[in-house]
Amino acid sequence: MAEERSEGARLLVVEDDRTIREALTERLLAEGFSVSEAADGPSAVAMFSECEPDLVVLDLMLPGFDGLEVCRRIQAERAVPVLMLTARVDETDVLVGLGVGADDYVTKPFSMREVVARIRALLRRVVRARELAGTRQPLRTLGTLVIDASTRRVESEGVEVHLTPLEFDLLLALADRPGTVRGRDDLLREVWGWAEPGRTRTLDSHVKALRSEIGPERVRTVHGVGYALEV
Repeated sequence: MAEERSEGARLLVVEDDRTIREALTERLLAEGFSVSEAADGPSAVAMFSECEPDLVVLDLMLPGFDGLEVCRRIQAERAVPVLMLTARVDETDVLVGLGVGADDYVTKPFSMREVVARIRALLRRVVRARELAGTRQPLRTLGTLVIDASTRRVESEGVEVHLTPLEFDLLLALADRPGTVRGRDDLLREVWGWAEPGRTRTLDSHVKALRSEIGPERVRTVHGVGYALEV
């Protein structure tokens, strides 16, 4: 099971607040993960190369250079799921974080249970992606939008669109039933792997980021229900 395979995964926790960092590490160790720590931007990048984590828990505000720059540098080295921790509520900051390769985010103050659930969901998604890698998937042509699930490539009007892994998975979920409204909880379960979606702005932030790449008119909002991909 994907849940079982997340046990023993290597995590890198990057947080300058010692109390938060130590609390996260203690909880994640208790959950069966292997954990390395860093307290600033430069040491985070160095530790990433040294410990080769399966996932990074990354604070947005760091000394040295911030979490956005850390995310840019580590994603340039090797693609890895990143869970951002942020005290900011500015949507622009979140969208920038998603744009440089963060997969998900939680806002401070957060519950340890929520962080652990988000980590497990991201790791399950990685396992599913690996299982599908190399398998032949149907090419989806939706108007001028072409989605190749086998190579995880997207073209819009003949031009390749570069999406983050979660943006691609979200687009693929919407493309499975074009024109049909997909419920918020349904998408959070399918794409993020959350058993209990609850109230979150994660989906909305990723939809906004996806719209910026493929065009705002392509993803329709049905308020109070969910989203649909327009052909």
